[in-house]
Amino acid sequence: MLDTLQSIIPTVLFYSAPLILTALGGVFSERSGVVNIGLEGLMVMGAFIGIVFNLTFSDVLGSWTPWISIVVAAVIGAIFSIIHAVASVSFNANQVVSGVAINMLALGIGVYLTKVLYDKGQTDMVDEPFYTTNIPVLSDIPIIGPLFFEGNYMTSYIAILLAFVSWYVLYRTPFGLRLRAVGEHPLAADTNGIKVARMRYIAVILSGAFGGLGGSVFALTIVSNFSHSTIAGQGFISLAAVIFGKWHPLGAMGAALFFGLAQSLSVISAGVPLLENIPQVFLLIAPYVLTILALAGFIGRAEAPQANGEPYIKGSR
Repeated sequence: MLDTLQSIIPTVLFYSAPLILTALGGVFSERSGVVNIGLEGLMVMGAFIGIVFNLTFSDVLGSWTPWISIVVAAVIGAIFSIIHAVASVSFNANQVVSGVAINMLALGIGVYLTKVLYDKGQTDMVDEPFYTTNIPVLSDIPIIGPLFFEGNYMTSYIAILLAFVSWYVLYRTPFGLRLRAVGEHPLAADTNGIKVARMRYIAVILSGAFGGLGGSVFALTIVSNFSHSTIAGQGFISLAAVIFGKWHPLGAMGAALFFGLAQSLSVISAGVPLLENIPQVFLLIAPYVLTILALAGFIGRAEAPQANGEPYIKGSR
């Protein structure tokens, strides 16, 4: 039993990390009142930048390459998300349409530049991906150590840590209070001197940073290259985690872990007696089926921020 868990838990954690990071971005954006369907596109952009930067600078940066790659991807993701912020906040465009445009634009840019830079439909495999590691001291703890602190990626722990940091920022700081206020009642927030547009810009840019981070972590831990199919629905699963987690950072993390388990089923099935005889195709579609079922059974009980998806025009009611 312990051997089975030891093979399942690290796999679930590293499949969940990109979903957790991207879902946190969705929480910030939607808590401010801006729907962000563009999480998929932000992950695509993050994956593309992370891989290309890694391939370009691995000879110079050595073992630091993957870490700097995800930071650069987060920065580019933040900059790219400004397009969505301008459309949604400054021009009061339909936020769903803007998010869909982000998805199409990111994929188009990524595929086109991959063809230009590498003269083929996908990049080369990176030389400096992330590698699994053991956490000193903690990995020596009986039972718990081998399950949670052996053979994991550091990015998994960083994702979980950032979920708690995000919870603290949103619910224990004045910044978080202001951000949630503009998502619940922007007129009241504006009346109290909170700059609604500025807060929404910051939230959308944060979602871009988290989305870029999530996409690059996915690319540098799971696939190690970039193509048109590197990110295949993970952004939408992250969006589902936001809703399933009730627009709460820790709830989104829990939902992302659940969906990460679903994504890992096809990988861990050989070592799990209950799954080894199930056709592989069913395990591959499991994440998407479970996403639909989870939302179908939960969406009625989940309450979004009251002003989510509603443009705020100063002076209007």
